[in-house]
Amino acid sequence: MKKPGFQKTAASNHKINGVHFSSFFDPGQVICQTDTEDRNTVFREMLERLARQHGIAEWEKACQVLVEQEERYPALLGSEIAVPHVRLESIDTVLAGVVTSQKGILYAKGAEPVKLLILMLVPKAAPGTYLQALSALSKACQEPGVAERISALKSGEEVWRFFYQQGMILPDHVCACDIMDPVKVKLQEHDTLEKAIDLFVRHGVEELPVVDKDEDLIGIVSAHELLRVCLPDYILWMDDVSTILNFEPFAELLRKENKTWLAEIMTSEYVTVGEEAPAIQVAKELARSRANHAYIVRGQRLVGVVDLERFLSRILRE
Repeated sequence: MKKPGFQKTAASNHKINGVHFSSFFDPGQVICQTDTEDRNTVFREMLERLARQHGIAEWEKACQVLVEQEERYPALLGSEIAVPHVRLESIDTVLAGVVTSQKGILYAKGAEPVKLLILMLVPKAAPGTYLQALSALSKACQEPGVAERISALKSGEEVWRFFYQQGMILPDHVCACDIMDPVKVKLQEHDTLEKAIDLFVRHGVEELPVVDKDEDLIGIVSAHELLRVCLPDYILWMDDVSTILNFEPFAELLRKENKTWLAEIMTSEYVTVGEEAPAIQVAKELARSRANHAYIVRGQRLVGVVDLERFLSRILRE
């Protein structure tokens, strides 16, 4: 059955803006209401289906890459939605497979089960397509309950029609909000050094944002700053510290950690980028500042973060 407006989009021409997301799949590339709860099994089932329909010989290798990739950075899009992808040499057209589940797919440790999984295969010649598609999907799927509604649909045709009617047009460029991750751990301005140390140790992070009561970003506390607080200035300028081996700076810090306020140690030197700024602006600010994180803001309100390692992975490898 020919669908209204349906077209396959060749990535080799690189003109993907203005393309409708529904052109990346058809009803035959939909698995409705799967009973499979294991994420990796779902990957394999969908990749096998796409391989049969489109003659993809390297699908087993793609499955392995996908599993490893999602173990490191689960591609969760809000609640109950996942949009993983893998880049392939052998295709010149973007392909998508959609899997719905009413029971939920166990996707990532500590995360809600996924009811809508959209698996994308992207040509290596068009690496930006995934992020543009992610942008279109995130805007269309931000309404609460979308995954639940789609998972209730009983046929591939119904699922495809839902996406078609949502008007998911790929944008001209990717914005900061499209590549940011949620801020999972942060400090409040009234927290103490004790709270900061606990979070550093528990979460294994290298810096933490500090927000006020309105969630506006007012500073960051870094692991480097914690070390600087421990050490007198004169030690930082000494080439040879062998003469003061018995000096124990950390004991004093621990004695006063619950009395030291973050305002005394946080820094105002950090990178911020507006949520609607283009991704290239994020790259420029990270490169210019040599920072490892760019904090994404709406006005002054902290709404997300772009990690340098994650940014490079998304742009250059994923």
